[in-house]
Amino acid sequence: MTGRNDNPARSRRRRKRKSYALLILAAGLLAFGVAAGTLYYVLRPTTLRIAVGPAGSDDQKLVQLMAQTFAREGGSVRLAPITTEGTAESIALFAAGKADLAVARGDLNLPTSAESVAILRKNVVVLWAPSGRPARGSKKQPTPKIKSLDELAGHRVGVIGRTQANIALLRGILKESGINPDRVAISQFATNQLGEMARDQSVDAFMAVGPLKSKITVDAIAATAAVRGEPKFLPIEVSEAIAKKNPIYESEEIPASIFGSSPQRPEDKVDTVAVSHLIIAPKSLSDTAVAAFARQLFSNRQQLARELPTASQIEKPDTDKDAALPAHAGAAAYIDGNERTFLEKYTDYIWFAILILSGLGSAGAWFKHYWNKDEREQYIAHRDHLLELISRARKAETPEELAEMQAAADGMLREAFNCYDDGTVEEGDLSVIALALEQFHHAVADRRAVLGTGSAESPRMRALQT
Repeated sequence: MTGRNDNPARSRRRRKRKSYALLILAAGLLAFGVAAGTLYYVLRPTTLRIAVGPAGSDDQKLVQLMAQTFAREGGSVRLAPITTEGTAESIALFAAGKADLAVARGDLNLPTSAESVAILRKNVVVLWAPSGRPARGSKKQPTPKIKSLDELAGHRVGVIGRTQANIALLRGILKESGINPDRVAISQFATNQLGEMARDQSVDAFMAVGPLKSKITVDAIAATAAVRGEPKFLPIEVSEAIAKKNPIYESEEIPASIFGSSPQRPEDKVDTVAVSHLIIAPKSLSDTAVAAFARQLFSNRQQLARELPTASQIEKPDTDKDAALPAHAGAAAYIDGNERTFLEKYTDYIWFAILILSGLGSAGAWFKHYWNKDEREQYIAHRDHLLELISRARKAETPEELAEMQAAADGMLREAFNCYDDGTVEEGDLSVIALALEQFHHAVADRRAVLGTGSAESPRMRALQT
């Protein structure tokens, strides 16, 4: 290509190079956007819906405090409490997939997909019977009408709480103790009916299910003692047998004086049965999300307890594979110290990203080659033309022809440098052009010498002969 076409050709290359640069910029911005979106998706906080109730209960207050604490600490997991009328509704929402977590008792009819994440507390069964008020002027305490579970047959038990789980638990205790449950009448009282329950003379014994230091249990015992006399606590002597037959229950002891020290209530430790009140999650819930939730919960347990003392009862679930209610894999990984590291979690994704980037690099190189295909063809044409000029220079008849060839070669050189500046050709291509030009200039010099002397032999040939 001659000098007359240099400017238009170079302008065309620059336009193509600018278009190519814009295309690369657009691809880079797209890749950055995808990477940023992926990073945001991976690192964004996970919000878990948790069903808990009823409103105003200790469970609801604790979950609300957990949600506030997690948000304040900027944890990777946030909680969205769903307040329900009670455990039954919480489990229903959980089973329907409308809640990711739920607070429930372990002996309820839980979905088969439910697994434990954390134990909020241990609920113990407390059974007691009034001893009766002492006669006026007498300091002698009357003998209680009921001294053991065996004597409950034919009597009525007042159960605190409206849940049917307490009724089923009492009937199971009676059956395991060799007492026909049908021979024991049961009346249920709400937690705000403790005074009414204490005054009901048709009730011969009482049952509460809750934490050892439950205010409801303490108030119920105090109310019955004030109206009906000091309580006689009834031990569940078959507690170990119940726990072995149904591992969802545990054999526990009620410590002496836990419900009062003056007078002592009870006077000595009492065998009983306990059931866990826990947070459950479906097996399908992300292990990463559950592990993060468990880590935040147990890391903030002491802080939660400072604001709400009941949080001090939070415990880690049993991670044994044969546990009655198995721990969620995510919670078990955190508790057992088997959490996967970032690289272990995302190795597959990292390798996939590397493969994608490698593929994009190869595609970019091919595209660049394809984009510069015309310029490469022009370069090859210039190179071949230059080689042709070498042959023509050796046969030129006049100095004018050589001058014209020299001008064409200069134009090709200028074009080659322009292409190099524009990034169309590589440094190795320039070396080829330089070598061809060197040969061309030798051929021109030899031919000028021949034309100047009128001899058919070049000066170099004559020098070799002499």
